[in-house]
Amino acid sequence: MTRPNHGGNLRWAASLAGASPTDLLDFSASLNPLGPPSWLANWLQQHYTQLIAYPDPQYRQLREAIAKHHHCDPNWILPGNGAAELLTWAARDFADCREVLLLGPAFRDYERALTAVGVPWRRLALPLDRPATLAILQNLLEPEIRADTGLLINNPHNPTGWLWPLRELWLLLQRCRLVIADEAFLDFRPDAADWSLEPCLAESRSLVIVRSLTKFYSVAGLRLGYAIAHPDRLERWQQWRDPWSVNGLAAALGPELLADRAFQAATWNWLPAARSALANGLATIPGLRVLPSQANFLLVQAEHSVLPLQECLLQQHRILIRDCLSFAELGDRWFRVAVRSEAENQQLLRAIATVLTDGRAGSMTA
Repeated sequence: MTRPNHGGNLRWAASLAGASPTDLLDFSASLNPLGPPSWLANWLQQHYTQLIAYPDPQYRQLREAIAKHHHCDPNWILPGNGAAELLTWAARDFADCREVLLLGPAFRDYERALTAVGVPWRRLALPLDRPATLAILQNLLEPEIRADTGLLINNPHNPTGWLWPLRELWLLLQRCRLVIADEAFLDFRPDAADWSLEPCLAESRSLVIVRSLTKFYSVAGLRLGYAIAHPDRLERWQQWRDPWSVNGLAAALGPELLADRAFQAATWNWLPAARSALANGLATIPGLRVLPSQANFLLVQAEHSVLPLQECLLQQHRILIRDCLSFAELGDRWFRVAVRSEAENQQLLRAIATVLTDGRAGSMTA
């Protein structure tokens, strides 16, 4: 099977492990291990009749719930079939830009979406030897931004997990013809409102914010995300896409997820300590360097290729980590892992230490 560009491809991993996908412990997809919320199974059973009728093509109830969550008008909300669908329309909206700038390493789907519609793009390489400060980011972007430039930026950044106060760069960013801010992982922070570019929406029609519900609530299979932008732009996106992009179950579930304050608080309470413990544990393993992260995943550099390690973890321990071959700047000496429960994180640490100590990962211990 072809090596995947995304995490979470359990069928591919199971083929390498010689096991069932359900037997694998997945650290490759950055989903919340506390989810889905405990009430979801009963909710799905009670609401399966949503599958009988077509969804409301305007998604009024869902848009109202999202708008209430963000304290804005529902006309500024466009639900999507995951953030990935919305990034496709973002790429099409970049059509009148001379080029689109990405901060590399960059999420592979950005390149896919831009290439599919023939929009030129260029990566600006982030220095990975130290966290990119706001000054570094400004110095990187300042010489490149023009009136006909587009910018596709994510915050927290994927795959490093770095978080930037982008509002402090808004005077620079708004010089772009169009800015798409992917904030898919920002919900993992209780202070998300302090880091989002949302306040800048009122100042400019050239900004779109893309958010995801599937990662935080661990319902990736349902596919649910949304864009926040000026209604005129969202109306244009709506005209481009097929009707009923969001399925009826996802549309009905969205408001229930956003209303679950207890689940949100539990996630915010769990993540900082779990992330710190996992980062510290990985850093104690000889040959690994862990980048500091403010997201629910960690980027790790190894001294040798991580592909033998990935294979051994699958075959010997039924654990899947994300290789970084799809990130052009990284190659085969980097891997990314999600932060999971304490017991699962310890299982990962023991497995990696065992593989490297026993020399089962070939060239990594050569």
